Order: sequence, then C-alpha cells, then structure tokens
Amino acid sequence: MNKPTAFFPTLLLSLAISLSFAGFAEAKEPSSDAKHSVTHSSKNTAKKDVAVNKSKKEKVAANRKSAKSEKVALKDAKKVKTAAKNKANKVEKVAKKTSKTEKIAKKSLKTGKTVAQKFTPSTKVERDAQRKDRNREKLAKISRTGKISQAAKYAAKPVIIASTPAAAVASIRNSIQQSSNTPLTLNVESRAALVMNAVTGEVLYSKNTEQALPIASITKLMTVMVVLDAAQPLDEPITITDDDVDRMRNTTSRLKVGAVLSRAELMLLALMSSENRAAHALARNYVGGTPAALAAMNRKAHAIGMSNSRFFDGTGLSSGNVATPKDLALMVKASTTYPLIRRFSTTSEHAVAINNNVQQFRNTNYLVKSPDWEIGVSKTGFINEAGKCLVMQAKIKQTPVVIVLMDSMGKYTRIGDAQRVKKWLEAVPAN
Repeated sequence: MNKPTAFFPTLLLSLAISLSFAGFAEAKEPSSDAKHSVTHSSKNTAKKDVAVNKSKKEKVAANRKSAKSEKVALKDAKKVKTAAKNKANKVEKVAKKTSKTEKIAKKSLKTGKTVAQKFTPSTKVERDAQRKDRNREKLAKISRTGKISQAAKYAAKPVIIASTPAAAVASIRNSIQQSSNTPLTLNVESRAALVMNAVTGEVLYSKNTEQALPIASITKLMTVMVVLDAAQPLDEPITITDDDVDRMRNTTSRLKVGAVLSRAELMLLALMSSENRAAHALARNYVGGTPAALAAMNRKAHAIGMSNSRFFDGTGLSSGNVATPKDLALMVKASTTYPLIRRFSTTSEHAVAINNNVQQFRNTNYLVKSPDWEIGVSKTGFINEAGKCLVMQAKIKQTPVVIVLMDSMGKYTRIGDAQRVKKWLEAVPAN
C-alpha cells in the first residue's frame, strides 16, 4: 500500500514541470498573425519612403526645367532685342545714305555738274580689287612724277662733284674726314667694309677693300638700274612664270607662278623685300631677254668704274656675282641718281594685291624705319658664300656717306656694324 502512495506525488510534479515548459515555449514564439502584422508595417514604411523620394526628385527636376526655360526665354529675348537694334541701325544707315544721295543730287541740280559718288565695296573681293586699284594708282603716280620719299629728299638731285662749289666741298670735308685725332677706334666685325664721303669720294674707313667677294642680292641695285636705263613702261603688266622659280638654291617666294604685277611693283619688291622672282622677271622681260640684261649690267659696271666686278644673273643667287667694297661704293653712289631706286629701296613696307589676296611686304633693312637714320639708298644681301651684306647711302652730320659691309657672320652683325660706323662718324670732331 505504501508504494502507490509515494508514486502519485512524483507524477503530479512531473506533469506540472512539463506544463510550465510548454507555456514558456508558447510565450517565447510569437504567433503567425503577429509576424504578418510586423512585415506588412515595414513594407508600408518603405513604400512611403520611396514615394517621398520620388516626389522630391520630381520637384527638383521641375525646378531645373523651369530655370532652364527661364534662361532660354531670356536668351531669346536678348537675341530679339539685338536683332531689332541691328535692324534699326541698318535702317538708320540706309536713311543717312539716302539723305546723302539726295543732298548730292540737289547739289548737282544747283551747280549743273554731276558729282561722282564714292564707291563703297561690300564684299571681300570688291575690297581687294579696290585696294589693288589704289596701289596701282600710287605706283602710276610714282612712275609719272618720280616723287621722292621723305627720307631721301636730301638726295633729290644727282650728286656731281664737278658742279659742287669749292666752298661747299671744303665745308663737307671739314664736317667728316679721317683724322689721327679721332677719339674712337672703329672696329667693324664684317669681313670687308668701306665708308666713303659720297660727295668728295674720300675714303673714311676701309677693311679688305681690294678683294672681290660674292655680293648676293646687292646685285638687284644694278638690275633695276639697267631696267630704268632701258626706259621700259613701268605700268606694263608682267606675269611670274615657272622660269622665275629658283632652281639653283630652291629659295621660296610669296610671288606665286601666275601672279601678275606691274614692272614698277616688281622693282619695288626686288629692292625693298629682295624678292628673287621679281628681280628675275625684270631681267627676263628686259629688251632682248636675260642675256641682254646681264650684258647691260656688266657694261654699266664698267662704265661707272667697277673694274673688279662681274654679273652672271640678275638676282644675286649666283656666287659668281662678285665685286670689291670699292666697286659697291661706286654702284651705290650711281644708284642715288635714280629717284625710284631711292624711293623703293627705303620704303619700309608695302601691300600688294596678288590674285585677289593682299600681301604685306617689308624692307629687309629695318634701319629705314629708324628715326635716328636718314637713309637715301639701302640694299641687303645674303647667300652662304657672301654672308650677310649691307650697302647704304645715309646722311650723317649733314654729309651723305656711303657704307659698304660685306660678309657679316651673325644675324645682326651688319646692323651692329652700321650703328658703330654712325657713332664713330658722329664722334669725329670738325677741324
């Protein structure tokens, strides 16, 4: 009877413990309905966030679109305003032009004479054509009148020593002459040089004057002299041909084959810018052609006393064209008797219309633009055999002086030598 009684309480205790564990597990694990409720709430929150972000983006895009539209509207308004202003200006110009035309017509009726209206070009082709005509008119005036440039007025008349009064010669001699009392020693870096009084013929400085050297484009002075001596029409049109292209040294030129210029324009470019094709075309169109031109050049050299010189072409590209500094001094002195050579060789720059294109040419000797120099004749030259050369007639201390500088090595050596000669002559005291 005791054993069953003891077992019963134990059974009740075990049952109670089992029930408590079941309740704990049930309390720990939520129901499926609760789980579904939480998940649905999260999804709704996410949807709301997406909707808010989308709304913000749409609002920003709308603002940007509105700002862009405003900018476009302002730009269009500005364009319309500018167009209206331009149209008003155009109408005003037309009205002024019409008024001017009416005034001219009234004036013509009063005076009984027809007043020529000035042509105003409206296109680039018309402007180029007008500029070309203007340049040709200027050159035609030069050809007819022989007008002398401002820098060369002092040399307007040929220098003839025999006709110079003795008192004037004495005055010039006293102005500049070599003297043992010269305060400065002249150091010229050019290989050969000569400085000569252009009126008296007195040599003021000399260096290697007896040796005949290549003279390069100094040749062009002689080429132009014989062309002028031949009295060919200066306004005659000359075409640059393939014969004028340099095959000897393959030098370049801005005068293209087919370009047409007057004889005066070719002389200007040959002397001012040292254009080889211009010089070759001048010799080629000489009476009798290039051979006759070369013969005339050599005859001219002999006639003016250039005993050690010879010419084989009219450009100076041939190293066979040689002369001594004394020869070149005589050639420069002779060239001063030609007004056009004085004018063309000292022109600082000139625009030429070539094939409807206006090209600017400049002088190869920039000293012609210097206010410190009064230059009557100028010519530069260069080939490898000759080095850098420069010849000038300039007025220093009121005296015309011929300066010859040959075979200078550096780019600016000949210019530096010319400046040194000028300072040296200015420092010579009058006796």
